[in-house]
Amino acid sequence: MPTTTNKTKADELAASKDAMLSAFDKLLEAKEHFKLAAEAAGVDIKDEATEQLLKGRDKTEALGEQASGFIREKPLATLGIAFITGFVISQLFTRK
Repeated sequence: MPTTTNKTKADELAASKDAMLSAFDKLLEAKEHFKLAAEAAGVDIKDEATEQLLKGRDKTEALGEQASGFIREKPLATLGIAFITGFVISQLFTRK
């Protein structure tokens, strides 16, 4: 059973990383659309914006790696945090 749990955790980590990278790709795509719109409006986009996006991607990957490490090191704490977070969110969205 521990092998299944480890596989599940690895699958979840891979899915989370894929989701972050997908979100970043969508952000880059949105940047291109914004750039085209800005050029049409006569606004010049600096290369600094691209550099900032790349720095953001690096930071996102670093945070993903930190999260992965924390999940591997402290699975029970991670499970507890996930449970509490889900409970709080459900309480916020549930009307009584």
